[in-house]
Amino acid sequence: MSRTRFDGLPPGKVVSHLGVMLLVAVVLGVVVSGLAIPFAGVLGFSARNVSESVDDLPQQLETEQLPQRTEVQDADGKTIATLYDQNRVNVPLRQISRTMVEAIVAIEDFRFYQHGALDLKGTMRALFTNQAAGGVTQGGSSITQQLVKLTLLNQADTDEERKAATDDTYGRKLRELRYAIALEKRHSKDWILERYLNTAYFGDGAYGVQAAAQHFFSVNAKDLKLRQAALLAGLVQSPEAYNPTRNAAQAKVRRNVVLDRMAQLSVITEADADKAKDRKLGLRVQEQPNGCVNSQAQFFCDYAVRWLMTDPALGATEEERRRLIFNGGLTVRTTVDLRFQKAANDSVSSHVYKDDLAVGGLALIEPGTGNVKGLAQSRPMGKRKGETFLNYTVPTRYGDAAGFQPGSTFKAFVLASAINQDIPLSQRFPAPNPGRFPLNEFQTCEGPYQSSEVWMPKNSTSSSSAPNLYEGTQKSVNTFFINLEKVTGICEPWKLARQMGITELTKANIIPSFTLGVADVSPLEMAEAYATFAAQGLHCDARPVTEIADAQGNVLKKYEKSCTQVLASPVANAVNDVLRGVIGPGGFGAALYPGQPAAGKTGTTNGNNSVWFVGYTPNLAGAAMVAGVNPQGHPESLDGKSVGGRTLYSSSGSTTAGPIWGDAFGVIAQWLDDIDFTRPSTTDIRGLLFTVPAVTGKSYDEAKALLEGLGLNVVNGGTVDSAVGAGLVAYSAPGTGARLAAGDTVTLFISDGTPKKKKNKGGGTPGTGDTGGTPGPGDTGDTGDTGDTGPGNGNGNGNNGNGNGNGG
Repeated sequence: MSRTRFDGLPPGKVVSHLGVMLLVAVVLGVVVSGLAIPFAGVLGFSARNVSESVDDLPQQLETEQLPQRTEVQDADGKTIATLYDQNRVNVPLRQISRTMVEAIVAIEDFRFYQHGALDLKGTMRALFTNQAAGGVTQGGSSITQQLVKLTLLNQADTDEERKAATDDTYGRKLRELRYAIALEKRHSKDWILERYLNTAYFGDGAYGVQAAAQHFFSVNAKDLKLRQAALLAGLVQSPEAYNPTRNAAQAKVRRNVVLDRMAQLSVITEADADKAKDRKLGLRVQEQPNGCVNSQAQFFCDYAVRWLMTDPALGATEEERRRLIFNGGLTVRTTVDLRFQKAANDSVSSHVYKDDLAVGGLALIEPGTGNVKGLAQSRPMGKRKGETFLNYTVPTRYGDAAGFQPGSTFKAFVLASAINQDIPLSQRFPAPNPGRFPLNEFQTCEGPYQSSEVWMPKNSTSSSSAPNLYEGTQKSVNTFFINLEKVTGICEPWKLARQMGITELTKANIIPSFTLGVADVSPLEMAEAYATFAAQGLHCDARPVTEIADAQGNVLKKYEKSCTQVLASPVANAVNDVLRGVIGPGGFGAALYPGQPAAGKTGTTNGNNSVWFVGYTPNLAGAAMVAGVNPQGHPESLDGKSVGGRTLYSSSGSTTAGPIWGDAFGVIAQWLDDIDFTRPSTTDIRGLLFTVPAVTGKSYDEAKALLEGLGLNVVNGGTVDSAVGAGLVAYSAPGTGARLAAGDTVTLFISDGTPKKKKNKGGGTPGTGDTGGTPGPGDTGDTGDTGDTGPGNGNGNGNNGNGNGNGG
């Protein structure tokens, strides 16, 4: 046989053939048997050099966890998106059909269970055949050797490591041999075969047999039939060359080769092989979408992923967190309700079209939990015209969009502060039009506002000359609220807004026009803030994820709700009662009534750059927004723009943004429990509140007993860094002196005895800017509603005035 193979070969080819044979003998002598080297000095190698090079190689191959796709699920466990760098789902060998196992062994390494790490017969057979043919016609690597190569390539982090894993050199072959021997020593044949079937690339983006079975045939690996298994087994040799979705003819030829080999080895009968060969490929291709762009909750999904990316528990660096999220085979259980999401999507897209020079958005959040139930915006995710990757519904750190000014929706924070300061709901304040307000009469957190300017804002709505809190809010009277803010001061409303979820407010926003809306915010922030009113003063941080589990189903982390009482419940109840007037008879939002108790507030910025409606029932809060943008993406007036198929000659929170909220809530109401708000007492909360006593330094049980004796609910907030003795209460939230009522919640934080380290924030302090200056030009320099003149915001440049807000 050997003599016949050499017949007709050129002399050089014969020499090459013999040389390779001798080299193999040397390598096998050193690596496999450990016996004396039968040949030396072959093709420049000495036995000593080969032996030393092998001894220098690592003894073990570390097999890291294979990258697997992550599933993002809705609140009910339905998959809404998959995330992956490699589309793979690991399965144990027992969940792979026996036919598939037989097919892959037959075509790749039929003596797999008889030989060790190296199949000597197979290697020599392939060597002779390839040398005689002048090229590679047979593969000689065992499944174990193939697994080593795939593992090294899969775990390569750099181009240099990837090159080393694929170099066609004897050094690489030696290394693979050493690793293969180590694998065979450490693991069973079944483990190696299972790992191989889960590691191998089958083409068309499918890694591992489970993903391949799902992709090409829409079945699980355990259900693969003969012709399906034969096709997949044939793909691993050259996944793209035999890709059945692109090269069906070549794929069928390769499948039939596998069937013939199985019949030759008596794994199947000749009749079974012939019957399968006569059949079509039987593809039922099922694409596995990657990323949030393919989700029916695109921007919610994107928000959830970016929210997880900020969690240090998932990795020390952003890259480590990303690797876990996209390669960890996680199951991410979120809070989204797809019924709510669809209602939001339908409402937003029907009122603002994707190609409009405007952006519409709606955020939905559950009071008392912070669960984000849906996020929708008019521009879908993508790169085409009318699409974007900017998430306009969430804060900048989660979506990159800068937000929009909220107008009169900020008046609710002044209203709540006034009620908290015992100002009766029946108290009246002047509402001149225009008003005249010396700016130094307003109190900031550091004393009187430093300006000698006089502010002369106007009203866009009519009311009595001195409305009370009900009328002033229902009619959204600018000068009424400015007079109210003079009494409350700016500091308390500013702090309250931050406590309720508008966390990106800065000291530059503590200006007289605060009540008219001075900071760029997102719909999610406004929904979170107003949900606090619905939850009777209990603020809960927005939460898109409840838990994540690993590929085996073990819960890695639960995300518990994070809630703090920031307003006494009677104060929140009073706010709810006042804001019900906005959706009640005579209110700007009366037409938006969703069929069950609801409250809300409109908001419009001067020039109609953005319009808002933030509304809520006792069990769901939502913030709708429509903002004008120019072709470059910068804010500009909605006036004159075609939005949702109609030209806006004027716009307002109630007529432009309100219908988005109203239509969505009109659908969602059927799934909400029919409950009502708690009415405030006839004394308008006066006399119902008491102050939280000091509990720092007390034991948890002692502090809990004291607070519960006052009728308060007590929650353990866990341990924190504190100089207070370990195990004792470090502080409470709300803190000492806060005014609450029976039934409100106080969270106790326990000291771990370690003083909190001071952080060097670095950088200088914010510039003071032109305090009290007139409004400046630009997107952030909009004046107050209908000609209001806003004071400068002191942003360091002194150019951007903020006097936003209007009546409706």
